[in-house]
Amino acid sequence: SLKKAVYQHTRCNTMKESMIQVICGPGRGKSTGALGRGISALNKGQSVIMVQFLKGSLDLQNAEVIKRLEPEFKLFRFEKSSVIFDRLTDEEKNEACINIRNGLNFAKKVLATRECDVLILDEILGILDEGIISLEELINVIEQARQVEISLILTGTVYPQELDGRVDEVTRLQTRYEEVKPEE
Repeated sequence: SLKKAVYQHTRCNTMKESMIQVICGPGRGKSTGALGRGISALNKGQSVIMVQFLKGSLDLQNAEVIKRLEPEFKLFRFEKSSVIFDRLTDEEKNEACINIRNGLNFAKKVLATRECDVLILDEILGILDEGIISLEELINVIEQARQVEISLILTGTVYPQELDGRVDEVTRLQTRYEEVKPEE
């Protein structure tokens, strides 16, 4: 089957110092899109920190390429288990929640210390959807990023409408699978 990603792009008020971007939807490629935007920021001489949530511990093989981008691009995961969040037992999820909150606190510290120009919070909408963080906490992170003029890229499947007016750009991804018909 042939995969096609359908991009729906909404943009508003781009004259701000810091851009707050969201990449969301049921489609594939949200993390990859955020990573690509991070690499584009490197091309502009900006520094990038990416914090990933709900992805399990860092796979050293996949992290090797990103490690080559250091110190301008840094990737962090705070979860200890190599199993993704959805597949954990309740007890393991409780432990993972503590590690995820540590990751969120790290992200807040990055904003407070202005440690980078672009902060990517990969699957932050997922930890909101899982009830690990509140909408109010997410809005506070967005406001903090605006205040210190750091661009923020948020990813996750479910986009909360309450973020309308608080973010500058929303990209919705949807993957459509089509059957390939054999040529006659």
